[in-house]
Amino acid sequence: MMSIQPILEINALSLAAKSKERLVNNVSFSLGKGESLGLVGESGSGKSLTLRAILGLLPNGVEQTGGTIKSDVSSAMVFQDPRGALDPLCMVVNQLAEVVYYRQRVSRKASRMIALELLERLGLPDSLKNKDRYPSQLSGGQCQRVVIALALACKPGILLCDEPTTALDVTVQRQIIETITNLQQELGFAMVFVTHNLAIAANLCSRLCVMKQGQIVEHGATLDILQNPSDPYTQMLIDSVLPLPELEGGRDSWN
Repeated sequence: MMSIQPILEINALSLAAKSKERLVNNVSFSLGKGESLGLVGESGSGKSLTLRAILGLLPNGVEQTGGTIKSDVSSAMVFQDPRGALDPLCMVVNQLAEVVYYRQRVSRKASRMIALELLERLGLPDSLKNKDRYPSQLSGGQCQRVVIALALACKPGILLCDEPTTALDVTVQRQIIETITNLQQELGFAMVFVTHNLAIAANLCSRLCVMKQGQIVEHGATLDILQNPSDPYTQMLIDSVLPLPELEGGRDSWN
């Protein structure tokens, strides 16, 4: 069987604050074309910093102190806070058209048409075609869809998702997850999905890396990890997924 050449390889990545505090330690994983990988762990485990290192957007005061990141394709990120990722003083169609113009190198007229097509594909209101709006005039879920459109306008080979559903209510979370899944099947990009929610990662990703205190403590196929976790921390994450309560008497008791 031929091995699939990875489009992203991270080898022994280490990140530290300028105070020398180690934030990410010796992290390694790879990603194949069209594959979905979940980085799962509690807040502060180093997931988002790892994602930002891939894109070259480390926060001020954080630096790469070891390891290598090799990628054969471009990457784009969907950020956790959609309103914070958008320019509040620029209307959303104009923002998206500007990204299309510079990244796809098309005319201004074509860039607006492509922007509107992207927004339509992502389920944004048709009324944006006639009346553009500021981010503050859209819901949180609509803003997140615009942020996804901004990332896709770059035509990435890898979509980096930094907890894009955390700030959204449960119904909108599901809609955003379905949107990302459908777009991945249609466009064929690979994905690294960062989340503290193991249930979301299990629905989206074929492989998982479980992170704790800046290190990967377990990695493998999603189903294998869920059925046979080898690290106590992974088991704790699995146990923290709340099941729906079993109602005494079932649905008949409601009547």
